[in-house]
Amino acid sequence: MTEPAVYDAILLAGFGGPEGQDDVIPFLRNVTRGRGIPDERLETVAAHYRHFGGVSPINDHNRQLKAAIETELVARGIDLPVLWGNRNWAPFLNDAVLEANQRGFTRLLGVVTSAYSSYSSCRQYREDFARALAETGLAGTVHIDKVRQYFDHPGFVTPFIEGVREAYAEFAQRGIDPDRIHVLFSTHSIPTDDAERSGPREIDFGPGGAYAAQHLAVARVVMDAQEHPGSWELVYQSRSGAPSMPWLEPDINDAIDALDTEKLDGVVIVPLGFVSDHMEVLWDLDTEAMQATRRRGLEAIRVATPGIHHAFVSGLVDLVLERLRGTPDEERPTLTNLGPWYDVCRPACCENIRAGFKPAVAGIAP
Repeated sequence: MTEPAVYDAILLAGFGGPEGQDDVIPFLRNVTRGRGIPDERLETVAAHYRHFGGVSPINDHNRQLKAAIETELVARGIDLPVLWGNRNWAPFLNDAVLEANQRGFTRLLGVVTSAYSSYSSCRQYREDFARALAETGLAGTVHIDKVRQYFDHPGFVTPFIEGVREAYAEFAQRGIDPDRIHVLFSTHSIPTDDAERSGPREIDFGPGGAYAAQHLAVARVVMDAQEHPGSWELVYQSRSGAPSMPWLEPDINDAIDALDTEKLDGVVIVPLGFVSDHMEVLWDLDTEAMQATRRRGLEAIRVATPGIHHAFVSGLVDLVLERLRGTPDEERPTLTNLGPWYDVCRPACCENIRAGFKPAVAGIAP
């Protein structure tokens, strides 16, 4: 979109998370709605949340992120309020849309807390927006657009570059040479079929579709920015679903088990697919992956997620300004040859054929 646009507010859209033990099962029911998963199976995942008192850090992060964005907007003289709504837990997107209508806001610009292209990280948010408008009866009254996927925006990538650099420095203080360090870039695994359908249909991104290609491209940028980079690979985590369904691999724990401990002393774990700490980071990385490295006799450092790093917050506001100003592509910052990504998603981009077609906004029909 290269024409300036006017918006009344920013809609910060998150995944949502429980904030107490009583919230855990209702939250997981929301996450798995329509899949017919009984509560006794949900309790397997619930145990991860219960280990941390039934509280995911994700909602608190979004409160902090909302406040940080508001502060950055004020500092730049941009008069836009920030609304916040989640997919799976309060405050819900329906609540945010109703608040927008009550305050007289009719044009919202969505900023989702996910940087990459896939069904769950992009298309599903667009479907969530459409569902919220329909369920509140405000379709046609409130309009929602969405900023582009920002996987290779400097604001998102810079915190990871700094984090890996700091991890190398910490290992150096421990006397570990960079050649004996292996970097694991970890992201959420998704079904292979979904991965192959991520991104526009007219572009061949290779195995894993746009989802894998984007992560690999960003990982290369992060490693190229290091002074003495060691070996690295892209790994996946948090797999769920039927064992018969292929998902992206290798799993991070399998990758750790396969490392040659005669050639390595340290592992850097980079949560490349995540904007903030939440249960998949606290449990799958900080708990299970760390246990796997200890079993192998390896030292490990987990890099921080972008969180409310100033570069990240500033970058999100930059994305808003792109739409307000209609910034042309050649002036939009991007660190890989895959970007800058589209403002308006292409037909069938990131579709989930198992779930069937559902209306979505911020894209070219259907």
